Amino acid sequence: MASVYDFEAQQIGGGTVPLARFRGKPLLIVNTASACGFTPQFAGLEELHRRYGSRGLVVLGFPCNQFGQQDPGTNEEIASFCQLNYGVSFPMMEKVAVNGPEAHPLYRWLTAEAPGLLGSKAIKWNFTKFLVGKDGRVIRRYAPQDAPGKLAADIEAALAD
Repeated sequence: MASVYDFEAQQIGGGTVPLARFRGKPLLIVNTASACGFTPQFAGLEELHRRYGSRGLVVLGFPCNQFGQQDPGTNEEIASFCQLNYGVSFPMMEKVAVNGPEAHPLYRWLTAEAPGLLGSKAIKWNFTKFLVGKDGRVIRRYAPQDAPGKLAADIEAALAD
């Protein structure tokens, strides 16, 4: 696969989303969880979506239950939680695996393109973030503890490219 645009995902409410739909727009791809210490980052992600969405940024949330079983709900329960508690209006995809043999192909590609510390390809925890440029290539990987607001300068640069 040459770029993020070669992948597709299932929207949390149903339906396939070809990521080529977002061609020419920077993407912030995040594995999320509803019962994690980092769950309040949904508010920051929503703020980025509201601040930069009109300029082209697309935030994509991918719920994952691989870390401490912190997102055990159904896709419908996850969608409801995100909307009711954080007003999430950015696209949420169906729950996926991000590590191991069942990892979503998008996450296998993202981790190969932007390995973590010491070259690790594994996602370490919920709320690992990947900023993808307008060209569909990964710009940078961010750790779970990197607050969404701290990504603003990199997002501005990606929007300007």
